[in-house]
Amino acid sequence: MQSRRKFIKNAGIFSAGLLAIQSEAFGFNSDAFEFPLKDFVSQRPPLAERKFTSKAIEAAIVKVKKQIVNPELAWIFENCFPNTLDTTVEFEVIDGKPDTYVITGDIDAMWLRDSTAQIWPYIPFVKQDPKLAELVKGVINRQAKCIILDPYANAFYKDFNKESEWKNDLTDMKPGIHERKWEIDSLCYPVRLAHGYWKETGDISMFDSHWKEAMKLVLKTFKEQQRMDGKGGPYSFQRQTAWATDGVPLSGYGYPVKPCGLIVSTFRPSDDSTLFGYLIPSNMFAIEILGYLIEIFSLPALKDNDIVNQAKELREQVQKGLNEHGIINHPQFGKIIAFEVNGYGSFHMMDDANVPSLLSLPYLGTIAPDDPLYLNTRKVVLSENNPFFYRGKAGEGIGGPHTGVDTIWPMSIVLRAITSIDETEIKNCISTLIKTNADTGFMHESFHKDDVTKFTRKWFAWANTLFGEMIVHTSNKYPQALKDKNL
Repeated sequence: MQSRRKFIKNAGIFSAGLLAIQSEAFGFNSDAFEFPLKDFVSQRPPLAERKFTSKAIEAAIVKVKKQIVNPELAWIFENCFPNTLDTTVEFEVIDGKPDTYVITGDIDAMWLRDSTAQIWPYIPFVKQDPKLAELVKGVINRQAKCIILDPYANAFYKDFNKESEWKNDLTDMKPGIHERKWEIDSLCYPVRLAHGYWKETGDISMFDSHWKEAMKLVLKTFKEQQRMDGKGGPYSFQRQTAWATDGVPLSGYGYPVKPCGLIVSTFRPSDDSTLFGYLIPSNMFAIEILGYLIEIFSLPALKDNDIVNQAKELREQVQKGLNEHGIINHPQFGKIIAFEVNGYGSFHMMDDANVPSLLSLPYLGTIAPDDPLYLNTRKVVLSENNPFFYRGKAGEGIGGPHTGVDTIWPMSIVLRAITSIDETEIKNCISTLIKTNADTGFMHESFHKDDVTKFTRKWFAWANTLFGEMIVHTSNKYPQALKDKNL
């Protein structure tokens, strides 16, 4: 087993587990096109080898393809959108309840973040497909089990008896945990998934005592990591490694923060350690999902005043900390949202490709895409003022420390399109994504800004499915953008 960090070194020897097979039809219905498809052979596994098939998703693929004029874009979309279902899910019924284990792709482990993000694009289709609905409920149930096992861990195994290669990390490692990096978003994403499923279906059957126990741990962990007593709390993390961002200074607690209501995130959603503990995009995500918990536990059938009051108090405290410390004055752009702060007045100005990021905030529902504060922030992170924004011969976009300098993450380009209110910008993003797939028909973790053939992770289901979500979003909101053959 290997970490994401190790995988970067070995990306060349991995494949998506998907052979380029010549099928009778491009996906399910190539007849919908008026152009030849012989040059774009489906990269999906044969039907019999797919992990899960949804009639609703297959119908959506056919529908959206009819709106796409560029044949390469149609090919990439069909390869990518169902990639999570095709290759990464394991569904079963355990103790009478659906249970779905979701790997991230090339690593056999389930990240709370990735599994939510991979399944999220299918939420709009669950009412059309009972099997898909059960699959999603299975993810919600499995995530609750993971949180109960350890709310501080970010990634888990299907077998809770399995020991990790990271078992010697200096933290409270347990069997069943792949990695124990504390990231606020790891607890936010499962709430987002459960709330999104409920809002789409009205089904509350998965909100049982087990799920409620997990949500109580979410609140407890958030409170602990506010560090209101000025101490580090129960969590610390150290690892013997040459990678600076895999370790945490000062005995594993990180650099000091001044209590202000914000929540410490020892690691970013990239699984890289934070510089200043108050990671603002993740705190804004926490504010959003605390509102979801208040809404859920205010329902007559689920009413729990104690949880509601705890969530309200916590939300107010985090919001106050955000207002007082998370908004800074940039010398060129004026008021913007900081990436990380410490409560003492210091801030870290950058953005990372992984979500939550500053760029992705409207996607997560934390701010409107036309909010002046967000637009100012967006100008900074999509410019040379962001040390991890790169522009080269292959394209432009945001990367991060995780894959090193001069590497752009397709995910950042996808999120730029999803959060944009400018159709021209959206088309430019789609065009860049087409040009940087390196003839594989899939998205990747990152590519070199000057050479698309230098990429990491051939099988990264989050990026693939997110790309599909972006195309579906565009087909609904900016359908004309997909009619440009020259994308």
